[in-house]
Amino acid sequence: MTANSKYTADAGRIEAALSDRTIALVGLMGAGKSTVGRRLADTLGRKFFDSDNEIERAAGLSIADIFTLHGEAEFRRGERRVLERLLGDEPHVLATGGGAYLDPDTRDLLREKAVTIWLNADLETLWRRVSRRSHRPLLKADNPKGVLSRLLDERRPIYEQADLVVTSKEGPHKATVDSILKALDEWSKARHG
Repeated sequence: MTANSKYTADAGRIEAALSDRTIALVGLMGAGKSTVGRRLADTLGRKFFDSDNEIERAAGLSIADIFTLHGEAEFRRGERRVLERLLGDEPHVLATGGGAYLDPDTRDLLREKAVTIWLNADLETLWRRVSRRSHRPLLKADNPKGVLSRLLDERRPIYEQADLVVTSKEGPHKATVDSILKALDEWSKARHG
């Protein structure tokens, strides 16, 4: 672990337990997957990938444009292809899109190749974070906070299937990274003693 982290975990034990598995952060938009993922990757000395950024790069379009021009179903197919490619790479930290884990095939792929961590945030935290930006295609509605609330309720049972659950709260992202390290350390102890 680097000096960036307050939590002192056994990095060797965590890496041994992870073996060749990626750490995949799942959860709703605004949970902090990208920001926390970058810090976690830095702390563990791993590469970081944001699947939405990789999708945009592969398509040559923004996520919003893909939704507008091709629809959500086509976006999800492209998302799965990008995740398959990324999960074939060396182990890293991966921030997935908010809907990626909902697809059963994508979820199976993540279960096979990664340790999944649901960054769980309450509605008010999510709303504060996403309302600062207007690029979220699923929130282009008359009542975006209501849509966000509905998505959280609908997706919660699926997100709960992740290997680990960590709460993402307002405040320093380092605190969430520390919570992830603690959860991974406990997970590694359970797997390798």
